[in-house]
Formats: sequence, structure tokens, C-alpha cells
Amino acid sequence: MWRYLAPLGLFVVLVVFLSIGLNLDPREVPSPLIGKTAPAFSLPDLHNKDRQISPAQFDGEVWLLNVWASWCVSCRAEHPVLNQLSQEYKLNIIGLNYKDKRADGIDWLRQRGNPYASNAFDKDGRVGIDWGVYGVPETFVIDKNGIVRHKHTGPVSWKDVEEKIMPLVRSLMKEAA
Repeated sequence: MWRYLAPLGLFVVLVVFLSIGLNLDPREVPSPLIGKTAPAFSLPDLHNKDRQISPAQFDGEVWLLNVWASWCVSCRAEHPVLNQLSQEYKLNIIGLNYKDKRADGIDWLRQRGNPYASNAFDKDGRVGIDWGVYGVPETFVIDKNGIVRHKHTGPVSWKDVEEKIMPLVRSLMKEAA
């Protein structure tokens, strides 16, 4: 009898784990960076390779880091939202052009608009790895003290902006540095 119950029990356990997994939101990938200091980097600017971009430049400000690439189909979907976000809220959005060709990234922004206050060029993707990037696009909210407060995986929608990102940004702007 035990001979038949063991496989049945194993099957039930697998079904339970599968049903739990199927009900998870793949866009809600936890980040070990939440609540920790944003990883430091110094990368060349996408448009001006002689200019360096670093998170230290934004100390005392609330800002977003948006990881994107010209080859990213989902980035095309989110880009109009980022353009609108930068115009309506005057929020510093820093781009991290990830594993791309410089000329392709520049052309992409020329064609679609540039919502970024600065755009770091991460040609080999090493900085993206430090930030725990699984794929593009990904967006992080960083507070005035340089602490990562939120990670959004996948394209940002206007609903995400209104319901998650801007309420958090507003509360962080009210906090003392």
C-alpha cells in the first residue's frame, strides 16, 4: 500500500507547488537591493563618452534608474510612458543603456524622444549585473540618501506610474535627506 501512496503524495506536493507558482506575478521579482545603498558605478554618457555618470551625482535627490536597450521590444512599449513621466513630473530619470551599441541607442532616442536627464552607457552589462538586472526594461526608485526603495521589472505602464511609482516618489521627496 505504501508503494502506491508515496508517488501519490509526491504528485500532490508537486501540484501544490505548481499551483502556487502559476499564481505568482512574474513582474514582482524580489530584489536584494531594496533597502540597501544603490550600487556605485561610473560609466560614460551615451551621448558624450568623455563625460562620466555616477549615482553620486544625484545625492540628495529622488531619482529613477531605467535600464533599457534599443533592441528591447518591451522598452518600446514603455518609452512613451517615460517621456510623459519626465515631462509631467520633472523627475530625474537616469537611463542605463544596457548591452547595446552606442549608435543604436542614440538613434533610438532621436527617433522616440529622450526622457532621460542622463544616460549611462553599459556596453558589456557589468553595471546591470551589479544592479541585479534580469532583463530589460527594469526601473528602480532611489531615495535622497541613495537607497534603492523599489524595483519594477518589465515595462512601466501609466497605471504603474500613478499607483506605485509616483506615490512612493512623493513620499520620498517629503522625507529629510
